[in-house]
Amino acid sequence: MKLSDLLLMSLESLFKRKVRTILTIMGVVIGTTSIVVMISLGIGMKEALLSEYESYGSLRSVEVESAGRYDDSGKEKNPEDTLLNDAKIEEFMSIDHVTSVDPVLSTQVVIKCGIYECNTELLGVSRDVLEEKADALGQGSVPAEGEGLQLIWGNCMPAYFVNTKTNQYEYWETGKEPDIDLMNDQLFVIFDTEKYYQSQWGSEDGSPVSAPKKYIVPTAGVVAGGLDDYNEDSYSVYCDIEVLKEVLSREFRGRVIPGQPTRKNGKPYKELFYTRVNVNVDEMDNVTQVQQIINDMGYRAYSNAEWIESDMKIMNIIQAVLGGIGGISLFVAAIGITNTMMMSIYERTKEIGIMKVIGCRIRDIQFLFLIEAGYIGFIGGGIGMILSYGISYVMNRVLGLGDMMFEEGAKLSVIPPWLALLAITFAALIAMLAGFLPSIRAMKLSPLAAIRAE
Repeated sequence: MKLSDLLLMSLESLFKRKVRTILTIMGVVIGTTSIVVMISLGIGMKEALLSEYESYGSLRSVEVESAGRYDDSGKEKNPEDTLLNDAKIEEFMSIDHVTSVDPVLSTQVVIKCGIYECNTELLGVSRDVLEEKADALGQGSVPAEGEGLQLIWGNCMPAYFVNTKTNQYEYWETGKEPDIDLMNDQLFVIFDTEKYYQSQWGSEDGSPVSAPKKYIVPTAGVVAGGLDDYNEDSYSVYCDIEVLKEVLSREFRGRVIPGQPTRKNGKPYKELFYTRVNVNVDEMDNVTQVQQIINDMGYRAYSNAEWIESDMKIMNIIQAVLGGIGGISLFVAAIGITNTMMMSIYERTKEIGIMKVIGCRIRDIQFLFLIEAGYIGFIGGGIGMILSYGISYVMNRVLGLGDMMFEEGAKLSVIPPWLALLAITFAALIAMLAGFLPSIRAMKLSPLAAIRAE
């Protein structure tokens, strides 16, 4: 018998008993919907958690810092072994799975704008990193190469300006936004912060100290968002790392640059060392491996993967439990399919006997009933998926995760395409497994006894 004949006969036989078939399909619909919605809740929470971590920094990046002068046992070591310079960047680039290495040079500065003042960290980053931040800007643009020192401000930074007349952080203490326009106001940057505060309050020996040089530094761009909108760049101030090197070398010529390492005799090195570097990895699964290699090289390496791994294990357990709860419904539906197929065999005993007498292969008879069961699972799985998408949509619109611990816009339920395809396939396979025992019974029926059956 041809496969097309088996498919057609199974479909016709299935809907000769419409009410029983529809009720059995409804059981599969409920089971499929339950398991898909439960799994989608786990997926939604995992994606929301990953998105939350990504807002604090890349999930495929390892932050590397110098390990300092002493090892874990307290023994002094040569600090030059772990100082970060261009040679070390080349060394990191040779590690498997590393795609790029971005150096960061940070220095503490005082920035003045009228009566407002901010003591903050200025981050010098590469041109590639600056270009990557272009899409995040709400005002201005990334400064072109060769334009001198220009700043890119995080959107939350105005909240950290203190009013020098009242000594208040107005935004935090009064809720009032400071009267600062980062794009258009004139901003002064002071790099020698120690000298600046000594000029304000006096030196330790009481002798007067002249004020350090102030640099007028224009703003190139400001990250999009208000003072309450958090993102990876909200609380940072960036500039071109090469320009920052030039400014620091000129400002502190012959002196130790704050934050830079010194020789044992207290004198500065001739070159500037990076504060840290960000090692970018090809896949998130390889981050832990690269981090361990860098740690073994004597550096301090950090990544979000440290936090993600333990949280993902917990989320996987939660997802498995949710899927198991949904799977119970599908198991009950499978029992219903078995019952339906057994009843169908009892009702069609004479038909089975005739098919055997006229020479129908036993295996074709088995396939006939397996296909009927598969139809029930496939149709029920398809309807269940449509219902699952509807429930998921309602849950995301009415509930969502935005009002919970996750960022606004996070979805409570997420149904990826692979889950939809897997659910329909799984429902059909479970139905065929449920129909396997009845199909064996159909195969074993005696032709003569089946024909004489009433």
